Amino acid sequence: MAEYSSPFASGPGGVMTDDVGVITGDLELRTEAGEDGLVSVYVRYEEADEWYRLRGASCVVHDPRDHRALHMALLGVLNRPAG
Repeated sequence: MAEYSSPFASGPGGVMTDDVGVITGDLELRTEAGEDGLVSVYVRYEEADEWYRLRGASCVVHDPRDHRALHMALLGVLNRPAG
């Protein structure tokens, strides 16, 4: 299984999770791609223990090299630091 993880700052509305609803603030994004190409997407409060599934973000990649590009695209959409 391949995995990427990156810190980011959520925007004013935060991000929606399947597990606990909206979370805000300094967060971390993690994507995991299995051998079958299924990519699972999680977020957590920065340096917390518990991960939450990001609503509507799981998908399938047909080429394992696309996993990193998908992770970076999600990070670009989610990262909205104040300023």
